[in-house]
Amino acid sequence: MASKRTTGGTPSEKTYLELSEDGGGSHKFYEVTVAGATVTIRYGRIGDAGQTQEQKLKNADEAKAFAQKKINEKAKKGYAPAVMGERQKRSVTRRQIVSKPSTAKRAPVLWKFESKSPAYGIYIDEKLCWVGNEAGEVHAVAQSGTVEASFKLPDGVKCIIADEDWRYAGCDDGNVYDLGSGVPRLAYEIDKDVNIYWLDIHEGTLCVSDDAGGVTLFDHESETRWKKKSKGQSGWMVRADASGIYHGHSSGVTKYGWKDGKALWNASTKGSVLFGWQEDDFVYAGTSDDKLYMFTKSGKAGPVFQCDDSVWSCATSPGGRYVFAGDSSSSIYCFDDKGNRLWKLATGCETACSMQYRDEKLYIVTYDGTLACIDASEAAIQAAQAGQVPKVVDIKAPKAVAIPTTQVETTSDTKKGVVVECYAQGAKLRVRVVSPGFDKKRNCQFPRDLREAGARFVVDEVRESKTGGFYRALGKIRKLEN
Repeated sequence: MASKRTTGGTPSEKTYLELSEDGGGSHKFYEVTVAGATVTIRYGRIGDAGQTQEQKLKNADEAKAFAQKKINEKAKKGYAPAVMGERQKRSVTRRQIVSKPSTAKRAPVLWKFESKSPAYGIYIDEKLCWVGNEAGEVHAVAQSGTVEASFKLPDGVKCIIADEDWRYAGCDDGNVYDLGSGVPRLAYEIDKDVNIYWLDIHEGTLCVSDDAGGVTLFDHESETRWKKKSKGQSGWMVRADASGIYHGHSSGVTKYGWKDGKALWNASTKGSVLFGWQEDDFVYAGTSDDKLYMFTKSGKAGPVFQCDDSVWSCATSPGGRYVFAGDSSSSIYCFDDKGNRLWKLATGCETACSMQYRDEKLYIVTYDGTLACIDASEAAIQAAQAGQVPKVVDIKAPKAVAIPTTQVETTSDTKKGVVVECYAQGAKLRVRVVSPGFDKKRNCQFPRDLREAGARFVVDEVRESKTGGFYRALGKIRKLEN
């Protein structure tokens, strides 16, 4: 529905479209505003503020033509004129867990950080313990107990993933944010038709599993490479390595090849897959039938690890020597690589929704929003089984501040970093490196909502992707003054 208005003395025209499907399908809006030579596009889920992008054209005629092209593209996908506010916001898909108290003895928890909202996102690196929760808060906690970063993203965090030195948070708004520059940056915009359940990333390619049992791959420019449908529904597991993508769903685990998404093998599980993990040679799938299944990466079944309730998370020590699981009764388990249970202990919080092992410590994030560090050394576990546990150190959560993803400092110094430039390639905005020593024909992965034709930026570092063909920006970003 087009309407005319005046902004700052400049006549403008706004077109508002919606796509709303029954049965939990798409429910989103697309708004195009033309003011002189500027086109502003706002889009997202109906009822949300959404994301905003601005495109400056040479003149008003070019702006109108560009706007009409974008409107026509959406019309072909089923969008239609609508009145803003008539349709109500739908709730997003949340992972509902019925958490029951554990009767086991308490695990040796060293410290707890209470984020105060159900948490599924976790990543532990050499320096920081990252946690992301349903309130959209992301916190980075050092082993010393200090909170190094806290900020609020536009929507709830599904998971936190890593790709070499890059850290990303996948959110309920369908976007993936880069966490590595001090300010969260919009790294990937997922097709709004994809209802994200879980994410993984490998050398810049994003792998997304969804509610319908589908797997979609997006390249470094957020463009779809391919989409496949597995035999089951509810894809709560996706893991990726150089040889393929491992997708866990209600019927088991399917491995897909990178090139064209060909299914390489299928492995059945009796229960629905609720979580997945991988090591160099194995993949693990926690299921609703109280089991944790192991498969080789060629699809051969390995040991089955028996728990006492549904398995909502899992992890291993390096090489799979020890295998860990978290169930819906707020218990955690440790098995050897043959499937023998070594111990079962209570989390002391609630159900572990995600977990990771590092340096004899097991880190979990739970349904009550706790990030907990558990001493998984043999001595500590033996003491805990005897009822002796350390005093828990409680770390207070600071208030997470919403930082606009478009917030950027300016600079005139081009010597401390690498200069990149945004340019128009047809109707798309691309970024290339203009500093000496780089291939100007290769695009550079760069935050989606900082792109503005002609704008230049200075970034701390630019690296070539291992697979070749494009560059990736790393670290702090500053806009270069004219």
